Amino acid sequence: MTKAFLYNFIRQHRFAVLSTISKGNQPQSACVGIAVAPDLKLVFDTTNDSRKFKNLENNSNVSFVIGWENGQTIQYEGTAINFNKNESPELLKTYLDTFPDGLDRINNWNNITYFVVEPSWIRFSDFNEHVPKIEEMKF
Repeated sequence: MTKAFLYNFIRQHRFAVLSTISKGNQPQSACVGIAVAPDLKLVFDTTNDSRKFKNLENNSNVSFVIGWENGQTIQYEGTAINFNKNESPELLKTYLDTFPDGLDRINNWNNITYFVVEPSWIRFSDFNEHVPKIEEMKF
């Protein structure tokens, strides 16, 4: 398993389940739109009044499940960082290349914000094999 393989797999999926931890240490999950950069950073948007935003203010550790159809999936863990769209145009471009409709949110939503997630651990699983193929990568 290579970074190129993971990048190509993740690029095929525009949505993932994001899990965060609340202030009360309760797990909370949400389906979010994701964009992936070649270095495997994930970019997503949310509003600053959402549960996930409030959770990430207190605990930046996140996990994702990406792809669950066809017996193949990625588990992804990392650290989320809120970034300023004006100071990180390359990250914003990564997001907008995947979600061109994001430009409407930029122009019309005053509470939209962006996060980039740096991976710390990724596991790819393929359950189509007689013996499931499971590979991990640490960063």
